[in-house]
Amino acid sequence: MSGEPVEPAASASTRRSVPSIVDPSVPLIASYTYHSPCPTVSGPYILGVDEAGRGPVLGPLVYGVAYCPAAYEDDLQKLGFADSKTLTAAARSTLLDTLCSDPANLAWSVRVLCPQAISSGMLRRPPTNLNRQSEQATVLLIREALERGIQLSEVYVDALGPTKAYEAYLSSTFPGINFTVTAKADSKFKIVGAASVAAKVTRDAWVEGWMFEEHQPGGESSDSAKKRPKKPRWGAELGSGYPSDPKTQAWIKSSLEPTFGFPSLVRFSWTTVKMVLEKDAHPVQWIDDGQASLIKAFEGGAGLDKNRCAVAKDLCIRSVSTL
Repeated sequence: MSGEPVEPAASASTRRSVPSIVDPSVPLIASYTYHSPCPTVSGPYILGVDEAGRGPVLGPLVYGVAYCPAAYEDDLQKLGFADSKTLTAAARSTLLDTLCSDPANLAWSVRVLCPQAISSGMLRRPPTNLNRQSEQATVLLIREALERGIQLSEVYVDALGPTKAYEAYLSSTFPGINFTVTAKADSKFKIVGAASVAAKVTRDAWVEGWMFEEHQPGGESSDSAKKRPKKPRWGAELGSGYPSDPKTQAWIKSSLEPTFGFPSLVRFSWTTVKMVLEKDAHPVQWIDDGQASLIKAFEGGAGLDKNRCAVAKDLCIRSVSTL
């Protein structure tokens, strides 16, 4: 995937103007879903699905959907929706306003996957890879549209890779809905272009002027110093967030804390980050006394409660496999 245009950092007022960022004063620390008001015009409806931020090593991955009555499709063609990467930030912002301007006919939702959730999914065993996390976000958004009472007849999904297999999976998951899964769907179908705008504006608003949840401890001990907001130690020049971007590479290298790694803006599961950690972070040695001694400690030689350690008893742990 090619790098997206680098836009100027968003101001606080810009972030407040994006409805899908409910509270711009707090950092992003958990995944969440946002829904615009439910449309009131009778169906059937068409729905488009697209994402923003699949490739970057920094920031959230945002999946967006947009939907409108099938009878509204001719009007939708005139509104200017397109692949969000071909539009300026100002044009995307205007189009999001357009998407909010006719709540009786137009609606949209986003699923924001925070970097921590992406990394924890990809690093667990067995891993939940990015394709699976993307499927889960798409299914969730479609299911919640249906739960809102929206009658869907056609769904268009922008996707990479084996689109026919994905199309068959979605069709079996939601019988009765006609799915079209194709590459470049945001250029082919205006409703997918609308979803693309919703996802891109939401992601950009989170990444630009990112609020770090981790802060450097203040060096002063006075009461006045303690009252001052603590400043993050990381630079604001993130680049596009893509691993191939020299500015992003420079930010990653300069932001490493050898013991604790990176702030939660970073996707630890990306190879780019793993290589920097391997090369420049402090090595960690895990001490394992051996499986046999662990079993003895937690289960006892005969598996009797009296032979288990106090911690195991208190936590009701009967097997090392629980850990």
